Amino acid sequence: MIVEDEPAVARGVQVALEREGYTAQVVATGEEALQRFQDLAPDLVVLDVRLPGIDGFEVCRRLRAQTKAPIIFLTARADEVDKVVGLEVGADDYLVKPFSVRELVSRVKALLRRAYGELADTQTGRVLRRGDLVIDLERRRVTRDTERLSLTATEFDLLRHLASRPGRVYTRSQLLELVRDYDALEQDERTINVHISHIRDKIEPDPAQPRYIRTVRGVGYAFSED
Repeated sequence: MIVEDEPAVARGVQVALEREGYTAQVVATGEEALQRFQDLAPDLVVLDVRLPGIDGFEVCRRLRAQTKAPIIFLTARADEVDKVVGLEVGADDYLVKPFSVRELVSRVKALLRRAYGELADTQTGRVLRRGDLVIDLERRRVTRDTERLSLTATEFDLLRHLASRPGRVYTRSQLLELVRDYDALEQDERTINVHISHIRDKIEPDPAQPRYIRTVRGVGYAFSED
């Protein structure tokens, strides 16, 4: 999640991250970031300090009460005191504007590796490995036991999102947010059930007894921790 009120900066960061295979959502205010955090469930937050309304320091402080996801501050302030305050309220890293997007991407990869270990792949940061299932984020490919599996764009993004946080339970409404761009005419949460069924048909050795994606009755879905 990118929290930035300058459209040019936000778009530049978004494009740089998407070129590396990440999914990046932009919000323009601290209030919106706090409101949408649970639904977006981001793996990492790029957070501007100077925001209209609630500033980045307060947003970081509140997010830290509910998540351990890495947070990188972006700011025009070069004051050493601000850097210290940022780290004290829970930020993991700090970049002063103007900054190199290449450096930002490098720091994002490093923080993801540190936070999620082997899920972020220690060499490239672009591959998720769960048992015999390999999800190549850059090439958007999925293989099981070296067999190439054919997933739609929607199915891939749902699988990537679930697999990136094993054990984390996502509601159907949270997952639906991921597919709205692809299924603009389908807003019913039951759409998610159909997508998950299709994913299971493709990745599970026995779809009737799912090994990877488990159903949490009355709530939604989670990727197995086993």
